[in-house]
This record gives sequence, structure tokens and C-alpha cells, in this order.
Amino acid sequence: MNEGIEGTERFLSPGSGRGLRAVRHFSAGELVFACPAYSYVLTVNEREAHCENCFSRREDLFKCGKCKQAHYCNVECQRSDWTMHKLECVAMCAYGENWCPSETVRLVARIILKQRVTPERDPSERLLLLSEFEAHLDKMDSEKDEMNNADIAALHHFYSKHISDIPGDQALTELFAQVNCNGFTIEDEELSHLGSAVFPDVALMNHSCSPNVIVTYKGTVAEVRAIREIDPGDEVFNSYIDLLYPTEDRKERLLDSYFFSCQCTECTSKSKDKAKMETRKLSSPPEPEKIKAMVHYAKIVIEEFRRAKHYKTPSELLEICELSLEKMGAIFADTNVYMLHMMYQAMGVCLYMQDWDGALRYGEKIVQPYSVHYPAYSLNVASMYLKLGRLYLGLEKKKQGIRALKRAVAIMEMAHGKDHNYVAEVKREIEEQK
Repeated sequence: MNEGIEGTERFLSPGSGRGLRAVRHFSAGELVFACPAYSYVLTVNEREAHCENCFSRREDLFKCGKCKQAHYCNVECQRSDWTMHKLECVAMCAYGENWCPSETVRLVARIILKQRVTPERDPSERLLLLSEFEAHLDKMDSEKDEMNNADIAALHHFYSKHISDIPGDQALTELFAQVNCNGFTIEDEELSHLGSAVFPDVALMNHSCSPNVIVTYKGTVAEVRAIREIDPGDEVFNSYIDLLYPTEDRKERLLDSYFFSCQCTECTSKSKDKAKMETRKLSSPPEPEKIKAMVHYAKIVIEEFRRAKHYKTPSELLEICELSLEKMGAIFADTNVYMLHMMYQAMGVCLYMQDWDGALRYGEKIVQPYSVHYPAYSLNVASMYLKLGRLYLGLEKKKQGIRALKRAVAIMEMAHGKDHNYVAEVKREIEEQK
């Protein structure tokens, strides 16, 4: 399960603290290493579709007889998950509708239990121990402190009956901070959220906005694959964030979430910023002040939409997208990343409302610019081709459907590996059309 970590070593990376470097050559598409999760948790919304223990997606899952919430492939999966599930099983029965810890709280509860059950070094910690994770407590602002305190309160509220003597607040503050900085979200082939996990050896990698590896998931195991040639002595870089946005936005996001100022080649050269910030071709180009004001508006509307998702109806959300696209479209080209961001949100709302034609219209506008703005093998691009391909086929547009799915497969074979279940599934979808 942990193959290949011997092809890499831990080292002190100049200016970035510890990191991971290659001790042999890796070709593009090659597995650098795999790492099982130290702890993981399936997201609540995916419970009926995925096994709580191994994250398999199947139709014939059976549910836990007690809580009727957790689902499993078989008795083996249920047994294997019981140590962790029992933390929640009784509590979910007791609290009923009022059982609502956040995913981070659920994950931290499992980490605390795991540290007690298995104090020795875990197979996921061959190069980095979970206890060595950076917490950056000195850099927490009041907003982050508040969130941290709310998480600690929720942990006590939902888990104190099931975890004897929960660690003190100082230890918990540190653990939550470590998880927030070093945790991973597990996603499926369309980038839908499946759960959260910690993978210590994967967390050792430093960030670059032009990464040389990509992290994908096979069940609850993380797989790290080269997306470019990597030579012995090269540092192995992963990307921590969505790389769609211009340099200033990426740097701001990295500083806010991970507390460092990115100095990677992409942030230094800003080679993609011009294309990402493309303005509409007008008889006279828009003045810098106007562009600046529109960028300001775009950032406000992106944040407003993120919040609105929690309480507004789909049609209200779609209206926010359409109005903002109309307003930004006066200055920004359709390929501008702020336009693409809102188109992507609109596409998501259309998919939710089962407006397949609407979703397709947005997807067709997004996919080409995505291929330009993202690195060569990008899960964002693959998942967009995948969604488009499936939409085309659903709307009986067979030729376009096959073409889009083939493009998705070409990227997925590099990112997920040729033997991944997701790749086999998409190939089956293509075969069925022939």
C-alpha cells in the first residue's frame, strides 16, 4: 500500500523548512508513492452512496443496524470501521436531528482515538509524524481563534461521552490548527467532495503553483503521481490550492490558509496572469481604474455567492451568477478567470436543478479557457471534460460526448493511473456508445 516512498527522502528545503525530494528519476504519469490515511471520515452527504470504511461507491451497501446512517460494503468493512464508527453511532442515535459536528471536528475526534488505540508509528508516517505537523499558532488571527474555539466546544459537546478525558484546550487548539493546515479533502473524479483525511507523508510536500506531482485517491489511500519528469535531487512539489486564479489571489490565499508567501517560479514570472485577466476587446481598452474596480467587485461577489449557497434557493443563486456575469462581462472577456469562476458556479446550480442544457452551455464556455489557465495535467480540466461528456451523452449528442470523455481519460490516465477504477468506468462509458 505504501509503495515507492523509497524513491524519495525528507530533506531541509531552502527557505521552506522540511520537504520531500526525489532520489531517483520519475517519468510523467509514474507513481511516486502511495500513503494510507492516518485518519479519515466520509462526508455526511455521501453516506448512502459510499462505504464508510473503504469509500467504495456502490449501489448495494447495507446500513448500520443501530444508527441507520453509516453504510457498508459488507460485514468486514463494518467490523473494520467499528472502532471509529462507535464514536458517532450512539451519539447520532441520542442527538437525532441535533447531531451536527463539522467534518473537521469529526476528523479530530478520530485522530484522538487513533492516537490512543495505536500510539506507535503508523504506516502513513514513514517520513513525517502527525505530531510534527506545523500548527502556526503564532499566526492565528481572532477570526481563526474563534473558529478554533467553536470546534473545541463542539468536540466536547458531541464526543465527551465517548472519548474519556479529552485532551486539554491547549493541546486541542494545536491539533485543530495542525489539521486545518495539513488536512486533505478526498474528492471523486468529478471533484465532488467525499470526505476529509490526514496523510502525514503527503503533507511533507511543499507547495508550488507549477507542481510536478498531483495527488489523487484510491478509496482512502492517497496516491502521488509525477505530472512532469522529475530528476534525482529535484524537490517534489504539490499544489495546495486551486490554480485558476492570478498570482496576487493565489499568494493571498496561501498566506491566509497556510501562512507562507509563495516564491515559486509561477509567482515570480506571473506568466499566466495576462491571459487570466483578459479584458473584452473594445474599440478603446478599459482604463486601469475601471479594471481594478471590476476586480474588486468580482472578489466581493465570489465571497457573497459562497455565503449565499448556504441559505438561498437555486434560482436565486443562478440569478446572482447571471447578474454578476452580465456586469463583469462589460469589461472582462469570457476567458477571464473571474467570469469562469461564476460560470462554474452557475453550471453547478444548473446541474443541481437538473437543467442539463443550461449546465452544458456554461460547461462549453469554460472548458477551453480552463485548458489554457491550468497546468498540463489538471484534475479541474479532466473533471470538466468528464461532466461535459456525460451531459452530451445524456442529451443524445454522442459524437461530442465520446470526444469529451476521451479527453478526460487522457488526463486521468496520467493523474489517477491507468489502472484506476475511475479510468475503467469512463472507458466503459465510451465503449457503451460504440
